[in-house]
Amino acid sequence: MPKNMGSLDKTLRVIVAVVLALLVFMGQITGTWAIVAGVVAAVFILTSLVGFCPAYLPFGIKTCPKA
Repeated sequence: MPKNMGSLDKTLRVIVAVVLALLVFMGQITGTWAIVAGVVAAVFILTSLVGFCPAYLPFGIKTCPKA
């Protein structure tokens, strides 16, 4: 898997994931929306760690600097 995410993209995803997780754990988001938020947070963390976002492939998006 070639990396297609830059450091700013990864940082923003981690911030969004932490905010979503906090909202769920604090009870601000409940029910089905809590599950959706948890899944989105998990996907954002995973893609940030790996540096690859499969959703970028069909659009040819790369936020990483060119080598």
